[in-house]
Amino acid sequence: MSQYKAYPAYKDSGVEWIGQVPEHWKIAPVKYHYDARLGKMIQPAAVSDRDIEVPYHRAQTVQWERIVESDIKEMWASPRDIEQFSVSEGDLLICEGGDVCRAAIVKQPPEKNMIFQKSIHRIRSKGEYGVGWVMRLMQHLRSSEWIDVLCNKNTIVHFTSDKLGSLECPLPPPDEQASIAAALDRETARIDALIQKKTRFIELLKEKRQALITHAVTKGLDPNVKMKDSGVEWLGEVPEHWSSVPIKYMALERNSLFLDGDWIESKDISTDGIRYITTGNVGEGVYKEQGSGFISEETFHALGCTEVYGGDVLVSRLNNPIGRACMVPDLGVRVVTSVDNVIFRPDSKFNKKFIVYLFSSEEYFKHTSNLARGATMQRISRGLLGNIRVATPSIEEQTQIARFLDHETARIDALIGKAEQSITLLKERRAAFITAAVTGQIDLRGEQ
Repeated sequence: MSQYKAYPAYKDSGVEWIGQVPEHWKIAPVKYHYDARLGKMIQPAAVSDRDIEVPYHRAQTVQWERIVESDIKEMWASPRDIEQFSVSEGDLLICEGGDVCRAAIVKQPPEKNMIFQKSIHRIRSKGEYGVGWVMRLMQHLRSSEWIDVLCNKNTIVHFTSDKLGSLECPLPPPDEQASIAAALDRETARIDALIQKKTRFIELLKEKRQALITHAVTKGLDPNVKMKDSGVEWLGEVPEHWSSVPIKYMALERNSLFLDGDWIESKDISTDGIRYITTGNVGEGVYKEQGSGFISEETFHALGCTEVYGGDVLVSRLNNPIGRACMVPDLGVRVVTSVDNVIFRPDSKFNKKFIVYLFSSEEYFKHTSNLARGATMQRISRGLLGNIRVATPSIEEQTQIARFLDHETARIDALIGKAEQSITLLKERRAAFITAAVTGQIDLRGEQ
């Protein structure tokens, strides 16, 4: 932001989270220039014959800089409630709990009789100052983490009416505030467009990565190979020399395994001992380091647990997506896993990396999803998973395909990583620009 100049003179604001401000700015509590109202308590039933069901906004519908209209719920309200807690175009809504101070301006005329629930503050200007300024201040408080200090993060965080109303606010003159707000809108829109472009680039790279894997593990690497009908609907045609086999028949040798993990309950978990990993550790083709659960040696023997070794393939029977797999690295400790992971040690004629890629292909995921059952949590049984037929070439060709995919996916992943890093830097620049603008660190008067 070196292209922007500072103001000629500054003064101490007297507020720690604001610091110095331009000499001609003033500091005033939000309630002096804005009307802040907390929403209505949820009313699940009518209490008079005049009550009607009306739509309402809650914390989930207020995201940063946008209102989500797709999941609006209803509650009962009286005519006075509808008047008192009305939502109009141009109102600023701020979350009172959860992701406190998350804020958005209502930019479209809301549904008829729209009100707002008690998890939200509604902000309206009392005069010349725009509500967009308060939204930008909320963004500064969140990115700087000052909101956690102001709301005492050590307890259940709430941005109460008293805290919001008494929040000291740096205020330039109204015409200057409007000029700064316009400059903020232009610059953040420019940054958002760049972020959107890079996000789309990442999506295309991920689509390319998925298509590359799917083609390699179902069609091979030779574009001129003769194809045949696999006899398996989800596979379609495969190279003529490939053979199809149910997954469970890929683990028939003495040291092979295709077995569910162990039924380990929360009461069995301890803080040390044998490492316990779950479906959350199984990414799409990658092991994800997370969680810190253990079980004791006594529990291991009492439950008759199966130990997981480095190099084992874990297949998650839970979404999302169902059937994803990874190879467990050497974690340096003994390991067990949850019942919703299948421990898969394939026969020696199968390449484990090839299998993990096979279990990361798009058509495979579609098939496992179709086989999954469950009202609240979709999962596939080990029996159904084991009966899925897959096509495989010789161990030599599997190894060749796995090495090819290692090289190509690493190249794509590097591009994705660079794009993600660029997005992170853009978001940091966006937050820094907002902070600099609303605290007067840069002079945006007359910026076009």
